[in-house]
Amino acid sequence: MSAARDSFRTGVIDCIPLMLGVIPFGLIAGVAAVSAGIPAVHTVGMSVIIFAGASQLAAIELIGQDAPALVIVLTVLIINLRMMMYSASLAPHFQKLNERWKVLLSYILTDQAFAVSIIKFEQSEVKKHWYYFGVAITLWIVWQIATIVGIVVGTSIPAEWNLGFTVPLIFLTLSITAMKDRPSIAAGVGGGVIAVVGAGLPFNLGLLIGSLCGIAAGLIVAEGGN
Repeated sequence: MSAARDSFRTGVIDCIPLMLGVIPFGLIAGVAAVSAGIPAVHTVGMSVIIFAGASQLAAIELIGQDAPALVIVLTVLIINLRMMMYSASLAPHFQKLNERWKVLLSYILTDQAFAVSIIKFEQSEVKKHWYYFGVAITLWIVWQIATIVGIVVGTSIPAEWNLGFTVPLIFLTLSITAMKDRPSIAAGVGGGVIAVVGAGLPFNLGLLIGSLCGIAAGLIVAEGGN
């Protein structure tokens, strides 16, 4: 049990530097939801159920534009497709766990938890599921708190401030920082251009089509480089 506790504690400690990005992101998610007119209880529910920053912000943006539910759901699913690749990479490390553990660890999977854990698994000996749990549950708790604080802050901001620009600004920041090679640049630029061009499409389909085109552009460039 001591090894499990040490691994859990190491996971918690290792994810502390990530809070510099997670806390502001969660705050903006809360503020943006209030700005989009989403009730606080629904925002908290979205944060608990979806628990994925980028797709939450996309959903908030689309809800604020009165997009159809089908478009919102499809957009969230497409943005979260990368979680399938993360799960496939982590699966060999957790294959001996029982189903309850697997369900729990799947639910709290995030970009940050995956990145930190997969590097740790390759570099040192830890109780893998306890280490991952330490990282991921800390991120989950901090994200929920930051979102709630963002909701509280958002309700105190005058409506005339019109903070609707924050979501596109955050997406722009995330996209730029994620574009580190040719496939990711092709995906970001291609998807962004198509989303802007398609901004006037009915049912707010521009973002959904832009996401699909971005994925296609990234795959084409990646295949071309092999």
